[in-house]
Amino acid sequence: MAFEPSVAVFDACILYPFHLRNVLVQAAVDRLVEARWTDEIHDEWIRNLAPAVPIERLQNTRRLMNDALPTAMVSAYENYVPEVNLPDPNDRHVVAAGIAAGASIILTWNLRHFPAKELKKFGLRRETPDVFLSGLYDKVPDLAIGSLVNARRNLTKTRVSASDFINILNSQKLIELAKRVEKNLTELQDRPCMA
Repeated sequence: MAFEPSVAVFDACILYPFHLRNVLVQAAVDRLVEARWTDEIHDEWIRNLAPAVPIERLQNTRRLMNDALPTAMVSAYENYVPEVNLPDPNDRHVVAAGIAAGASIILTWNLRHFPAKELKKFGLRRETPDVFLSGLYDKVPDLAIGSLVNARRNLTKTRVSASDFINILNSQKLIELAKRVEKNLTELQDRPCMA
């Protein structure tokens, strides 16, 4: 049976941390997930990192993400916003993007912001990045390891070792994923990049 990637809206909170963004965007580039986001989501994660990170650098990252994943950008979602009832009305655009994109998952750390009962009305569910990525590992371990190899190799300036990369996964709250990957430390280090 062929692997069919889920369509997932990336909430802004999972795009703030550089290393988490690297792992998730690489998973999308490697076709393990069909990432979706909006200009509004981009604006939010950028706003939360500026001015600590120069705005030019953040805008460049945004452009690179959009170039790498040209189908990720969702538009024409605004009409769905009034249909969504969330604890924080400012989060409704994320669910609206999910509806417009035909997504099945909202990837977020803020589970309480997205009540399961409300999401279910729109055929959506919420997952943390750790639950999502460790679930991918359980379904397609070879593909997941290959994508993590690529994410580690993206770190060309720091040239992170495989064991240090596992420490990075832990530091990004990807605890369950790190436990699974730790069992394949040699493969994470020695494996060639995915094409």
